[in-house]
Amino acid sequence: ELAVIVARNKNGETKTYPVVEMEFHPEANQVEYVICPARISENVALKARNIALKVANSFQHIGLLAVEMFQTKDDEIIVNEVAPRTHNSGHYSIEASYTSQFEQHLRSILNLPLGNTDSKVAGIMVNLVGEEGFSGNVVYQNIEEILKMDGVTPHIYGKKQTRPFRKMGHVTIVNNDLSEARKIAENVKNTIRVISK
Repeated sequence: ELAVIVARNKNGETKTYPVVEMEFHPEANQVEYVICPARISENVALKARNIALKVANSFQHIGLLAVEMFQTKDDEIIVNEVAPRTHNSGHYSIEASYTSQFEQHLRSILNLPLGNTDSKVAGIMVNLVGEEGFSGNVVYQNIEEILKMDGVTPHIYGKKQTRPFRKMGHVTIVNNDLSEARKIAENVKNTIRVISK
């Protein structure tokens, strides 16, 4: 699955963020990793961005619009879902982009010039969800260990109670090398545990 976030203001100025790739948890059917840039060809990336722009313009949407898409085996792009807001698929932008999706949303709804959507570095987001078998007051076990890792930034959402697969936060990994960022993301995922007291 791929996603593109489109920003559009009242003047009709539009910008797209790079295409991201989403890896899903096989049991929970939740996004586990968001990878930017997506590991796809330039041709497929261009097609995905153009489709996302077409969707946003057809709605005449003001603000951010996350457009989720499936890439078929034949490199066809099928729109799956849209979300008219800041989105999980753009959380990486806080650390990795020149203009975060949150700043961009404010720029677009206030009809200000849109910011640069380019990435400064490769970014990967890891969702933090409650582990199976744990419910109650949340504990982020081993958070100190991931804080020791270069380019790793946790974002905790402040929810006091955890339960299996409840989204509790995310961690962003930035690195000049996407494959290295993906390895660090795996390490983060295997290190931090969202459990209960």
